[in-house]
Amino acid sequence: MSVDVKTVKRVARLARIAVSEEDAERMTGELNAILGFVEQLNEVDVSGVEPMTSVTPMEMKKRRDVVTDGNKAADIVANAPATEENFFLVPKVVE
Repeated sequence: MSVDVKTVKRVARLARIAVSEEDAERMTGELNAILGFVEQLNEVDVSGVEPMTSVTPMEMKKRRDVVTDGNKAADIVANAPATEENFFLVPKVVE
């Protein structure tokens, strides 16, 4: 895959980044170099290689997957002007 100036300008517009003509020319070469490196990586045979989370083998810290209130309800409503049973109380608004 090759990137041209038109593609660089389109991506810049989508990202809402102002890119001058000379910057677009420079970025074209840089992006093509990056994509060339990615193509080289795609040629590597990784069959049989397990995904890793770190370069050193280690056990991931795990916690039970349960739904809780975070035990912070009282802290959250502590500064509220009015609360009831850990809920914020707000005045009714009728328009």
